[in-house]
Amino acid sequence: MTWDWEFTGRIIPDLLDGLVVTVQATLVGYVLALALGLAVAMVRRVPVIGSVVFVAMEFVRCTPLLVQLVFVFFLAPSYLSAFTIGVVVLGVHYAAYTAEVYRSGIEGVPPGQWEACRALSLPRYRTWGAVVLPQAIRKVIPALGNYLIAMFKDTPLLFAITVGELMYQASRIGGVYFRYLEAMTLVGLFFLLVSVPSAVLIRRLERRYAAV
Repeated sequence: MTWDWEFTGRIIPDLLDGLVVTVQATLVGYVLALALGLAVAMVRRVPVIGSVVFVAMEFVRCTPLLVQLVFVFFLAPSYLSAFTIGVVVLGVHYAAYTAEVYRSGIEGVPPGQWEACRALSLPRYRTWGAVVLPQAIRKVIPALGNYLIAMFKDTPLLFAITVGELMYQASRIGGVYFRYLEAMTLVGLFFLLVSVPSAVLIRRLERRYAAV
């Protein structure tokens, strides 16, 4: 199969539409993963509830994301869009990983910091918000950033539940015109164009904010 530049130019707009959906799903899912992961990491310190949450997160981490997407898609109410389901499943799946990252950062806070907060009778929200989390999050910025790129590379799995992301558009184009070379090549290039600058930005954030 030879490369067709005219065909390439015609399919780029559709692929760019898919790229927009891919980026949107990544960003929304990542914000959800960060928020939910932090909540899980904090709840893990509660004796009974923490054990239940731990089991639930282990189940999420030990089952494939693709299986989770398809399972939830077919069980979810019909009024929920495929995009919404995909973003939620992505966020919950990666929350299981970000929770462990947060946990390692929280456990890395010196015990003396906790003792000082208790000695000063700081309320719990002040202990977490002003002392513990600022130190913990600085330490885990590199790992959290890596999960952003990992989530972006996992978004093609949303193709399985008919979300119109980049891979879905490329497959649709290939099925209509029986030409996959140009579409799939452009998919790889678009992923590189987003992933490489993101990795550079994350590296800069790591040097600026991460604890040495």
